[in-house]
Amino acid sequence: MELPDLKGREEILKVHARKIKVADDVDFAQIARMASGASGAELANIVNEAALRAVRQNRPCANQSDLEESIEVVIAGYQKKNAILTDQEKWTVAYHEIGHALVAARQTQSAPVQKITIIPRTSGALGYTMQVEEGNKYLMTREEIENKIATYTGGRAAEEVAFGTISTGAANDIEQATKLARAMITRYGMSKTFDMVALETVSNQYLGGDHSLACSVQTQTAIDQQVVELVKKQHEKAAQILLDNRSKLDELARCLYEKETMTGAEFMDILNR
Repeated sequence: MELPDLKGREEILKVHARKIKVADDVDFAQIARMASGASGAELANIVNEAALRAVRQNRPCANQSDLEESIEVVIAGYQKKNAILTDQEKWTVAYHEIGHALVAARQTQSAPVQKITIIPRTSGALGYTMQVEEGNKYLMTREEIENKIATYTGGRAAEEVAFGTISTGAANDIEQATKLARAMITRYGMSKTFDMVALETVSNQYLGGDHSLACSVQTQTAIDQQVVELVKKQHEKAAQILLDNRSKLDELARCLYEKETMTGAEFMDILNR
């Protein structure tokens, strides 16, 4: 089965919410937008986790913040309260996450930033930036995909701009950026060199999908070169955006370092003032 769309997620959340007590002002449409890509089982877990959170805090019903925090638990795991970062590590993570958010905000057609946090999670994430599409999105243009790659590289770029050095914190970003860049060339026909030629096949699409290249060794080498060039170009673009907005990068990173969590509204307020 396909993953539910925005309306489907909202209705699934409402079905599971009937089993618990929820506040009257809960906005299920907003929760559904934040849970983009979630399966039915994950949506059920979000509702159950919200109920547990309300019980732990001795409240009679689950509210909006319970459901929003539960999305983070399902996506990134519980807050790892015993994880103690050094002061330098905390600054690094703060700049890293603001780098993602700032690059996203300064590009067109990027999903709005919903939340930024540097509180470590049990999944191993030391922080993350949540972006939420305002509605269903089924197609992406070349520009949108390139902007997404640039956003993935924004964390590493911020470390380079702020400290002149790099850390291991960009491992997942590197994986996601590379995956998108390769898909642009091998599956989406967005390379001038290969035009509309399918260079990759996908089997067992609904069981995770096994990807394999269907081309010669020479073509695979050319693909690798184009992937490197594409990611490198977007990395350079991200770094330039951050250099052009250096004062805001410092101000936002300082705010995130002090507060540890920022909403998208707080982030945009500082960025635009």
